[in-house]
Amino acid sequence: MRKVMIRLIPFFLCLGLLFPGTALAAEGPTPQSNAVAIDTVWVLICAYLVFLMHAGFTMIEAGFTRAKNIVNIMMKNMLTVSLGALLFFIVGFGLAFGGDAGGFIGTKGFGLSGIDDLDFGIPIHAFWLFQAVFCATAATIVSGAMAERTKFGAYILYTTVITAFTYPVVVHWIWNGSGWLVQMGFTDFAGSTVVHGVGGWSALVGAWLVGSRFGKYGKNGEVRAIPGHNIALGTLGTLLLWFGWFGFNPGSSLAGTDTSIGLIATTTMLAASAGTIGAMIYTWLRHGKPDMTMTLNGALAGLVGITAGCAAVSTFGAVIIGAVCGVMLPIAVSFIDRIIKVDDPVGAISVHGICGAIGTVAVGFLAVDGGLFYGGGAALLATQAIGVVAVLAWTLSLGFAACKVIDLVIGLRVSRDEEMEGLDISEHGMEAYGDFMLRPTDAVGMSQGTPGLVDSQMVTKPNYNV
Repeated sequence: MRKVMIRLIPFFLCLGLLFPGTALAAEGPTPQSNAVAIDTVWVLICAYLVFLMHAGFTMIEAGFTRAKNIVNIMMKNMLTVSLGALLFFIVGFGLAFGGDAGGFIGTKGFGLSGIDDLDFGIPIHAFWLFQAVFCATAATIVSGAMAERTKFGAYILYTTVITAFTYPVVVHWIWNGSGWLVQMGFTDFAGSTVVHGVGGWSALVGAWLVGSRFGKYGKNGEVRAIPGHNIALGTLGTLLLWFGWFGFNPGSSLAGTDTSIGLIATTTMLAASAGTIGAMIYTWLRHGKPDMTMTLNGALAGLVGITAGCAAVSTFGAVIIGAVCGVMLPIAVSFIDRIIKVDDPVGAISVHGICGAIGTVAVGFLAVDGGLFYGGGAALLATQAIGVVAVLAWTLSLGFAACKVIDLVIGLRVSRDEEMEGLDISEHGMEAYGDFMLRPTDAVGMSQGTPGLVDSQMVTKPNYNV
């Protein structure tokens, strides 16, 4: 037997020469392959966390709206993540990352085909999944701002435009290495403008064109509060979003082997905390009591604000950004509600649009490398401002055109009777709380004292007679 094995040695040596890959594989993983594996697992875990954020959006939008519209909110969020993923696979990814056309738009990679020459450092499918959940996040921001009066079919069409075209083009400008804004030096690490700006500005034009909810503004222009039905759901949604942000920001490194992810997670935590405290203190001083809904949105404002510069600013810079966004959040909500009179039930425009812009511009001041406060001059600040304005103009223009066409084709808004009955029944034929009675109340809340406006709110006593 020993003689036979000795005679086979030349044979195995020849196999090694003919098939070198087989011989190398037998040696086991290399440091490079281990790094790629770690990075891949990291990006996938972060993608799962970002996906979980959709549960957070669903809960906060449901909590901040009325009981008669909860099925509609749930349906829109389920639709957004599903439709967004499919459209980003078919069209969006190619426009965002495939090839280039003058730094403006991608030209290949549709359906993930013909992209063998693209290298993202990790397998293409892991990279696509991470980017797809980001795309759906941008679109779902619109849901809450247009809640309680928008046709479900109209929302589907608007989501199609955002996920298939509006968002991917902005991604190409900023996150594709050949995009015109990134070539200028524009910095948006995880999407204060790319994701939240697109979502917030799309929400602004949609909420403006669909009009305010019935009873929101009086004959003399006075603003009437329409309370949400479940602050507990809103709180849960906020905490889920906060948790998911630890995938959103550190995951944008695309590398678990990059030690900067520790700093990114820390700046994310500090900004969110400062945003929470900032909003709470402002409302306490301004109104005499700390407001819960503003405090919740203050946390989100801090998170949105730090997303652009989470890898570029110091820990103290993160606290400053979060605090500024937290204080500006209630001011922005009041301005949008009372001055320009755009009805945004969940404050999405202020949180994502305005605080996204603040956080993006703040990089020009507070970036350790190139920021104005660190001796870098005004060049980065100017570039950041140009990027914000460019994305604002693109998103508003495309959103306006899309909503106008949708309104002409199928209409944006449900009828007054359907709105008063609730979109759960009129749009979906079912109720979210089937075991509870709905009683007529003031449309703007019992504390407002405005008779004659009939609405339905949930009574917490089960209807055992059904």
